[in-house]
Amino acid sequence: MSHKIIIADTQSVFRTGVARILAVESDFRIVAQCEDNERLVKAIEAFPGATVIFSSSLQPNIALLTQKIRESGGHTLAILEINEDAQMYLKQGVTGIIRRDVSNRDLVKCLHHVRRGETFTQLPSKATSPSSENDLVGRRTRDRLTSKELAIVGLIVQGYKNKDIAEELDNSEQVIKNYLRSIFDKTGVSDRLELALFVISHQILADAAAESVARHAAANTDRSWMGLAG
Repeated sequence: MSHKIIIADTQSVFRTGVARILAVESDFRIVAQCEDNERLVKAIEAFPGATVIFSSSLQPNIALLTQKIRESGGHTLAILEINEDAQMYLKQGVTGIIRRDVSNRDLVKCLHHVRRGETFTQLPSKATSPSSENDLVGRRTRDRLTSKELAIVGLIVQGYKNKDIAEELDNSEQVIKNYLRSIFDKTGVSDRLELALFVISHQILADAAAESVARHAAANTDRSWMGLAG
């Protein structure tokens, strides 16, 4: 019998990525995906006994959340950012800890441990942890991308489609498609989902993409204002 899984994360692309990974595992069945705490609480009540994969980005009351999940007969698996303290979560009853850059194999491994009631943490060593200070892959990828490409990357992470990106950046869809081919080549990914997951696992790259989106939005606002003023 497959084990029920609830995925709760503010980033839709991460929820989709985790669901895609677990879809090929016969032991697990995704029963709900939640983008906020309110929906998560309702899902826990609707699917007792489920293992809840939740991210720290939800900013939940950890003690109350773990208690509710435990009372429902379920288990908890927290997704932390690179530099977050795992001990705080463990002390408040969370039995599984993974980082946002977790590998497919470690995610599945962690879930198997957690569903058996065991404690499992996936903690990268300081030497390999892709923090802003030592993330060479993120830094090199950031430096290969142009400002426009970074803005497109940032909008993809936010869930924008090609048409929406074209409107946001005042380009045609074909131009955006051309940029995407270049971005895929430079980052070594094959599709939008892989790109988004790659970006959010490298904070230095995610920050640069978000900053570029903000710069282009400000530039478009200035141009619009100048047009109105004229």
